[in-house]
Amino acid sequence: MTSTPELGPQEPTTPAPTTPADTTPRTDESRDAAAAASGPDDVLDRDAFAQVLEPRSDKRLPLGDGTWHQLARAYVWVRLISQTALFVVVLAAAGIISALSGQFWLWIPAGIIAFIAAVTAAITPRQARSFGYQLRRDDLVFRRGILWQRLVAVPYGRMQLVDVTHGPLDRAFGIAQLKLVTAAASTGVSIPGLTQEAAERLRDTLVAVAETRRTGL
Repeated sequence: MTSTPELGPQEPTTPAPTTPADTTPRTDESRDAAAAASGPDDVLDRDAFAQVLEPRSDKRLPLGDGTWHQLARAYVWVRLISQTALFVVVLAAAGIISALSGQFWLWIPAGIIAFIAAVTAAITPRQARSFGYQLRRDDLVFRRGILWQRLVAVPYGRMQLVDVTHGPLDRAFGIAQLKLVTAAASTGVSIPGLTQEAAERLRDTLVAVAETRRTGL
């Protein structure tokens, strides 16, 4: 006869808790934040410079992480044409006035203005490549300058106005300027020399993100 062993009382078992799958849909804010994340963009980077030009000094403002977008190459031509026109107008005006009035000393200020215009034209290509902007999760970072550098971060929630403008010469080369207006005038940013497609794309992105980051202004 086979005896069956007696089993002692067993402790009740509690099933392991299960973590429900995260089925919460992404909100508009998270979608906008993802859209504003820094990264290569076919529209923002089309016909633009490939790399931000930094000063040679070791004490320059660092670029940091992330992808920097730059100005359109056509911006250099617009600036050169404008400066050349100023150069010609100043010399022509000085020549006409001095010939009619006999005041040849007018060539001194005209020569100074022409020299400044020529130097500005010479450094324009390098200066244009120092411009850059970066879209981060919470703000837009803008930098410019070789000798006098500027680096400013504009929080999305502080933007009050995003304005796109372009003059006749800008339209001829397909570029525009985007201006950000904030509560503090010192933090306002103007980004010149964007392609019109990039300016419109950046404007729409900033407006959409700013609406979700509004801070009670």
